[in-house]
Amino acid sequence: MALLQEKSVIRVQKALAAANHDDGIIELDKSARTVADAAKALGVATGSIAVGRVFKIGGQYVVAMLAGDQDCLMENLPRVLSLKGEVEEASEDETRKATGFRGSCISPVAISKKLPMVIDRSLKRFETLYAYAGHRRCLFATTAAGLKRLTGAIVSYNIAEPSDAAGDVAGDAD
Repeated sequence: MALLQEKSVIRVQKALAAANHDDGIIELDKSARTVADAAKALGVATGSIAVGRVFKIGGQYVVAMLAGDQDCLMENLPRVLSLKGEVEEASEDETRKATGFRGSCISPVAISKKLPMVIDRSLKRFETLYAYAGHRRCLFATTAAGLKRLTGAIVSYNIAEPSDAAGDVAGDAD
């Protein structure tokens, strides 16, 4: 229960409460170093974990919410978000400054700055999704429609493709 008292997790709890999302935050018992670890701990498919990644398009930070078994098609982000410029993945420091979260546990809500966001349409494959809640061992359940409602993000079919190594993303130490 100690993780539920972390500042970043409390921020997410408050944002969810303000949006009348009452399902609460799930704290995993074990370390979840990868998306696959989190999925295994929850007993769900890796793809049902909604993973946030931060990119820069011409200097503008954006968030892509991807299914845990998908890789981002970075080259498609500018067109989907009506932005121009080169696309690059944000560094860990840039991610923290832009979102207030570590790169391994970006929540789709309670992001510290208003950023353009896009949701991977392949998340609709799952009845229930699990999004990070400010710590990689804390997640909240939602649906694809709920994720859209909570974020106001664009849903796109062409920002992701199946990963060759789904879930092999290492995160920060606990």
